[in-house]
Amino acid sequence: MSTNSNAGIIFFTSPIGLGHATRDIAIVEKLNKFGKGKEDIHFVTGQQAYELISSRGYLASDLYKPEKFSIQSGELRHPFKWLLRYFWYYRKCKGIAEKIVKCQVNESSSDLIVSDEDFASIVVAEKTGHKRILITDITETHFVKSKFASIIEKKMNSSMQKIMKNCDHVIIPDIGVDVDNVIHVGPIVRDVSKDRNTLRKVFGFNKQTVLVSVGGTDAGKYLIEKTIEAYRILKKKFDIDLVIVSGPSINLTAYHNEDIRILRFVDNLHEYIYASDLIISLAGRSTMDESMAYGIPGIFIPIKNHFEQEEGAKRLGYKYDDIFRLEDLIGDNLRTNNFIGKTNLQTNANGAEKAAKLILETL
Repeated sequence: MSTNSNAGIIFFTSPIGLGHATRDIAIVEKLNKFGKGKEDIHFVTGQQAYELISSRGYLASDLYKPEKFSIQSGELRHPFKWLLRYFWYYRKCKGIAEKIVKCQVNESSSDLIVSDEDFASIVVAEKTGHKRILITDITETHFVKSKFASIIEKKMNSSMQKIMKNCDHVIIPDIGVDVDNVIHVGPIVRDVSKDRNTLRKVFGFNKQTVLVSVGGTDAGKYLIEKTIEAYRILKKKFDIDLVIVSGPSINLTAYHNEDIRILRFVDNLHEYIYASDLIISLAGRSTMDESMAYGIPGIFIPIKNHFEQEEGAKRLGYKYDDIFRLEDLIGDNLRTNNFIGKTNLQTNANGAEKAAKLILETL
């Protein structure tokens, strides 16, 4: 595939969680294989997403600071207040994107804006005449339920639809029917570097291993606590290990004296998932896709009242109340799924390659 080696790409990656960053890394790694160098790609993101992307050797700017969800006991509180705060965050992002894009225009080094659910940058790109591609899981939000608040959210959704319609392409990381500029590429997941048995040896996974991951925010602390409660009981019945990737936002020093392996942050979480026997996670899209693509059983508990996570978890048969029966769910999985000693379980999930080709064709 021929490409313009001088054509630049700016990736505006939402820093809310780490799922956007992980799938964008999967895409740009395919772009590298197709001849697009790292020096031609500039990421604009923030916080833990910035750390993850820059750790992979990509040029990244740590500029976005998203508003935090108010999460208590695994439940999203005050969704309308968060929606208003998100609107102000969107305006800040728009100002940042304007400065970045204007700078790139003056240097004549950028031809394409790719946004992973950073709608502000798409609006800026349209004004400056840039080609633009949006990557998104959702086409509208359903956070609020009151009549007054829903009117405001409906207007925001209408604006979102208009933004999508004016993009060159909208990439959906799912299976579906393509309509107009909306292209479904299937799950976007990162490639694993080694076979499963080798990874298990590298990570020291000698028993059936339950892996818990909750992304780059503090929203999953309640899930970690409930999983530890279940593990204390289950380890009396099963020869198992519990590995927790807590992320940099959650402090688990209170559990350091227990028989639990705690990792704050890893930049190859997908390989830990592939090497494990069971993944327990919030219902973030990227983690669910990686679990399914690698053939690893998963238990996915959505944040209550978080419509996107609740809909995603429902596809796989889970709901928020399952957090109160983790002992049974984990036990059932350990009894029926013994993956120790098996090798490559990865299925064909080439969404990243399809997305990369579409980006290059747009360039």
